[in-house]
Amino acid sequence: MRDDKAISVAKRPRARKRRFFEIGPDFNGRGPGFSLLDESVLPPHRVYRLPASTPPVPYMFDKSKGSLPYDLELCFRWWLISDRTKALFERIDPEAFVFVPCDVRVPQGRYHGADYWLCDVVRVLDALDESASCLRIGIRDDVRYIDHGQKYYGYAPGYKLFFREAAVGNAHIFRMAYDNGTIICDQEFKDACKSAGLKRIRFRDPSKTIC
Repeated sequence: MRDDKAISVAKRPRARKRRFFEIGPDFNGRGPGFSLLDESVLPPHRVYRLPASTPPVPYMFDKSKGSLPYDLELCFRWWLISDRTKALFERIDPEAFVFVPCDVRVPQGRYHGADYWLCDVVRVLDALDESASCLRIGIRDDVRYIDHGQKYYGYAPGYKLFFREAAVGNAHIFRMAYDNGTIICDQEFKDACKSAGLKRIRFRDPSKTIC
């Protein structure tokens, strides 16, 4: 016998849109108790990428002068990161990074703490949705810049960025094409950092500002 009762059909949940964040060091204003001892081991100023062949980078840690490094600090165009930060980054997205060991020294005796590394995000993706974003797009006409004659992105207060998920693919972190200084990660990468308790890392949603 036919059952004439209405059969309810569950609606398929709408796919959640992938979220992206600007990631970088979170400064607290206190003077650092660590300093780079020899800049000559680093690439020349006009070389943005950090070669894996870079020799160990000498750092002085002196807590009498300020706070020792947290899990992520700024070092010129790169990051100074803790050993546990490196382990997490390698687990989440190993192809995105280059790591160079640091030769940590202290004012007296020998350093016996955890390892630190200089880290470079080497993946670059042209993934910005320019039509949906709010920013300045131009051609660099200043010969003093290494990207002279090329497209560049510029920002003013209230800029807004959106990314094409298809162009990002399986990547969890990347530098923006046409803006070498901005590093973007996805929600999964952010959540992993938060779950691991990594300190001094800032995440900002670039789609939430008002143009």
